[in-house]
Amino acid sequence: MTAAQDDRTDAGLAERLAAARERIAAAARAAGRDPAQVRLLLASKRMPVDVVREAVLAGGDLLGENTVQELVAKAPELAPLGAELHLIGHLQSNKVNATLRWAHCVQSVDTLALAERLSRRCVATDRDLDVMVQVNVSGEPSKSGADPEDAAELAAAVAALPRLRLVGFMTIGANTDDEAVVRAGFTRLRDLRDAVVGSGAPGTTTATELSMGMSGDLELAVAEGATIVRLGTAVFGARPAPAPDGPIRGSSGAVARTRVD
Repeated sequence: MTAAQDDRTDAGLAERLAAARERIAAAARAAGRDPAQVRLLLASKRMPVDVVREAVLAGGDLLGENTVQELVAKAPELAPLGAELHLIGHLQSNKVNATLRWAHCVQSVDTLALAERLSRRCVATDRDLDVMVQVNVSGEPSKSGADPEDAAELAAAVAALPRLRLVGFMTIGANTDDEAVVRAGFTRLRDLRDAVVGSGAPGTTTATELSMGMSGDLELAVAEGATIVRLGTAVFGARPAPAPDGPIRGSSGAVARTRVD
């Protein structure tokens, strides 16, 4: 481990993790909610596996990766520590097999075709998978997710597929400083969740999770019922610069395998 990595994995990380948890708890209390109802997911995009491992050892046992490549590279070291691994970024259908080797949950299901692909592979490999329907509540073209008008129908179809367990919904808040707009998006996702859970459609009663809220808007998300908030730099600090063609190294310094087919 390099000196730079050591600086990133000392007590400072544990302190930032504790501060993030307290921020979430304070938001929950302000909303009249039990802090235990809101989980912290550590979004570890581009973070070295050594740093993420230290966060897990400090108690951050719910992790989210944006890409299958990083999930596959880091999971062999993190999964044995008891970390729960979620895919929170876009999933291409040709990377389903690699995802299923490691992911406890795919939060980014936004089409029935993708859900059907996941279901078929789960049946073939005799396993169950938690999934969330991602909804684009802001309507911004830069964001993935189903249209809110179509999301309830999609959720019911996903919930009916074999070996998939619909556990809730995920969204990314609107990219604006207007808190009313951001909060309205979160309200819309909560209302959608409530409608789906109360619909009586097969497999929908478990769809209670709301994965919404990041470092800039978590208080608004918690006030509107978030059960999972996704934080990255607030805990890990600044992310390393992107290196699309570079390897992700493990704690030994060896290049991690990133085959994802």
